[in-house]
This record gives sequence, C-alpha cells and structure tokens, in this order.
Amino acid sequence: MTTENTEFDQEIDDVTLENNANGEQIIIEELSVEEQLAQDLAKEKDKFLRLFAEFENYKRRTTKERIELFKTANQEVLLSMLPVLDDFDRAIIEISKSEDELLAKGVELIHEKLKSTLVTKGLELVDVKAGDAFNADFAEAITQIPAPSDDMKGKIVDVLEKGYKLGDKIIRFPKVVIGG
Repeated sequence: MTTENTEFDQEIDDVTLENNANGEQIIIEELSVEEQLAQDLAKEKDKFLRLFAEFENYKRRTTKERIELFKTANQEVLLSMLPVLDDFDRAIIEISKSEDELLAKGVELIHEKLKSTLVTKGLELVDVKAGDAFNADFAEAITQIPAPSDDMKGKIVDVLEKGYKLGDKIIRFPKVVIGG
C-alpha cells in the first residue's frame, strides 16, 4: 500500500511532457489532488448555477405565458359577441327614431348591461373618430374617397365599424373611410 501511494505521489509531483500540434514539447505540471478537486468543484458549481438560472428563466417564461393566456382566453368568446354588440348599436339608433320611449329605454338598458359585462372581461373600444389622422396600426381603411375639404386629406372621414381591443392587443380593427 505504501508502494502504491509512493508511486502515486511520485506521479503527481512529476512534470510531464506533451507534444502540441506543432511538434513542440510543452511542459505541463500535474495538479495536486486538492487542486484537481477544487477545479472539479468549481466546474460543478458553475454547472449548477447555470442550470439553476436556466430553470428560473423557464419558470418566469412559463408564468408570463400563463398570465398572457388567461388575459386572452376570453378573446374568442368576446370576438363572437362583437356582432351582437354592433346589432345592438344599430337597434338603438333605429328604436330611438320611434316614438315608443319605453321600448327605447328597455333596449338601451340591455345594451348597457351587455357593454358593461364585456368591459369587465377586458374589452375596450379603440378610440378612432372622424377627423383623426389615419394610422394603419390602429385602423383598417376600407376605401378612400375624395376628401370633402383639403384639411381632411389623409384623415378619417367616417368610421364604418367600431374596433375593440382586449388588454393591449387589438382584436378587431376599426373599419374606416379615409379622404384622398
């Protein structure tokens, strides 16, 4: 056993020669057991820290994706409700022309209840009106007509269909007519 330890210690203390790619001899000192273990420990710590950081990034990313999913989970349902909201808007306009105030008031109450329910689910109206400068990022131009006046060139002349957004994402762009 002492012979093996002596040979092992001798092997560690010796300087070894190796050839590099150019054929030159490079002197490499053997590391002591403690130094080798310290290097191995440092490598394992580095590997552990990288793995831990990667896992933390994964947790943060999946949490963000889950929150985003919850925010937009209602998108499909809200999109299917938008035509009903549009029909209510048109009905309010037509019923207000009639002389039946009770009917108009009843439909208006139902309309407001539907709108407030959709707003609580995150639906917001995209604020675009006639006279605003046209921006393709926030509105969809259906057609272009000759501008009624010079100051209306490149601006919105009429809003044909309201646009809505869910959170920060526009789920239906307003359809507008622009002056040319």
